[in-house]
Amino acid sequence: MLNLKTLVGGIAGLSLLSSCGGADKALNERPNILVILIDDAGYNDFGFMGSHEMQTPNIDKLASQGTIFTDAHVAATVSSPSRACLITGRYGHRFGYECNLNSRTDGLSLDEQTIADVFRENGYRTAAIGKWHLGSQDKFHPNNRGFDFFYGMKAGGRDYFYDEKKSDRPGDERNLLQNDTQVKFEGYLTDAFSKKAVEYIKESDKPFMMYLAYNAVHTPMQATKEDLDRFKGHPRQKLAAMTWALDRGVGAVIQGLKDSGKFDNTLIFFLSDNGGATINDASNFPLKGFKGNKFEGGHRVPFFAVWNGKFKSEVKFAGLSSSLDIFATAIDAAGIKKTRNELDGVSLLPYLSGNKTGNPHEALYWRKMDSRAIRKGDYKLIITHGVDSVLYNVSDEIDEMKNIIKDKPEVYDELSSDLRKWEETVCTEPLWIEEGWSDITNGYHKRLMHNEIKTAFDLKKQKGKKK
Repeated sequence: MLNLKTLVGGIAGLSLLSSCGGADKALNERPNILVILIDDAGYNDFGFMGSHEMQTPNIDKLASQGTIFTDAHVAATVSSPSRACLITGRYGHRFGYECNLNSRTDGLSLDEQTIADVFRENGYRTAAIGKWHLGSQDKFHPNNRGFDFFYGMKAGGRDYFYDEKKSDRPGDERNLLQNDTQVKFEGYLTDAFSKKAVEYIKESDKPFMMYLAYNAVHTPMQATKEDLDRFKGHPRQKLAAMTWALDRGVGAVIQGLKDSGKFDNTLIFFLSDNGGATINDASNFPLKGFKGNKFEGGHRVPFFAVWNGKFKSEVKFAGLSSSLDIFATAIDAAGIKKTRNELDGVSLLPYLSGNKTGNPHEALYWRKMDSRAIRKGDYKLIITHGVDSVLYNVSDEIDEMKNIIKDKPEVYDELSSDLRKWEETVCTEPLWIEEGWSDITNGYHKRLMHNEIKTAFDLKKQKGKKK
């Protein structure tokens, strides 16, 4: 197997060539970076994750060509802060970003350097396609955050079909933009994003960094008639149809890479922005919880990386890893050594090359308003102020059903101390909060912590698995 550390070092050395021709050649030999981010997808809703209900042949084939991370997490349990963490490689709590946007004045701090800033500064073309959800004001626009090209919507969601009376009214943050100009689209939005991604991939031989952030399979639950007909009688017909369209789109993008001869030199990441939601019928089986809470179902996500010929195929990596690592891994692969702010993520290349073993992270942390959590080794501690504290051994019980806090007081003391120390390094309070979220999550946590319910759908899924 090719030694990735040697490869990256060689690329970095080439980038320092002084002649213009040599520098251009070195730049063109650097890998393309493609981050495919899915919205509200369930942990169990892809074939490569064990689903027998969703049809995802293109995504499954792509996953089989690389490394699947079996203990991978996002750094926040809802969309906007999760994206802020991914795109900066830092815990959003460091700059007060731990909740979904609450007003049009909120957005990603201008003091933060994005992954696009870094790649553009190092000669890459940069593109953001799809959902932004990191601020609607002009200063937060993707074109002002390092992306040369933007095709998508500034808001966190919209209809999947063009509707000038609803999502596509002039001035609406949900309408579709190409850079800063409102545009129309034909057909289904997932297909439109995929088509635009293929066009961008093919238009130049200069290396690119693309952030392809589909809004599928986020609500509203809308699909084409053809895709719905394909899944007639399916227990989750709309989700199945939307997932099929997503898979079709990913397949088109990968074919675009291959047609342009760029697939072998493209480092691809695929993941969901948070755990599956309850309102789109997503399944997080066998995990407990869902989008928004601190159980595994809220932040443990499908996640794989592919770099054809550089990573082994059909590999599963069990080390504790995070969406924070995408930034660090991508710049390492490109031979980029310097960022303005210190990253919380780590490069996964030494682990994927086999040069290093174990956990990329000793611990991972989460916090949203009155709820916080820490995962360290086999153990997971969740503290929700005003409700309860629970401790689980997630290696023994991935479904987090047995609270061992009374059995392991020394583990509780260690993890709670580590969590306090981490909180001392970040902002004390979020810059904004989500109105009404505290009462909602407290209710969910109270029921879940005392093992009275999981979710109605997960219980149904468990029964179905036993048949």
